Amino acid sequence: MDKCGWALAHPILEHYHDIEWGVPVHDDRLWFEFLLLEGAQAGLSWLTILKKRETYRRAFDNFDVEKIARYDQDKMTRLLADPGIIRNRLKIHSAVSNAQAFLQIQSEFGSFDHYIWQFVGGRSKQNAWQSAADIPVTSPESDAMSKDLKKRGFKFVGSTICYGTMQATGMINDHTVQCVRHGEIRLAYQQ
Repeated sequence: MDKCGWALAHPILEHYHDIEWGVPVHDDRLWFEFLLLEGAQAGLSWLTILKKRETYRRAFDNFDVEKIARYDQDKMTRLLADPGIIRNRLKIHSAVSNAQAFLQIQSEFGSFDHYIWQFVGGRSKQNAWQSAADIPVTSPESDAMSKDLKKRGFKFVGSTICYGTMQATGMINDHTVQCVRHGEIRLAYQQ
């Protein structure tokens, strides 16, 4: 069966591609996990982050947004010393401020999920790219998402990061048309 070419570079990427990538997310804990990981990935490969994902779960209290929003300087210092995560001061501090902004969105919209899906009109956008070279790194939707998240106090949410988040969480189906997952996701998640 054909798959997106990037998925064949490593078994971890292939598993992620086959199970998770492009499947619509509607769970706020998982939303925060993707936002934190996508921000941590900035300037690095997604494989690097996937290899560290379990350590991130442990280090960041299984992405419990309420706990992370309360992290103090001592906790952030311990995180900076953890070799199992990306030890970047700005990225670690952004996890805390993003958690606080995430809670504000939950309070305003009832859930982060309800808020975030508005950027694609509440349903997964089904693209039909012929090759990976056709897939953009941003879109008008990711531009709007980035701008609004930044306005609400989020960091590490540029349009490219937002586009990657949209791909990962099924807001858009960017599996190439020859990939077996393109049709599976299109059929399973049509609304």
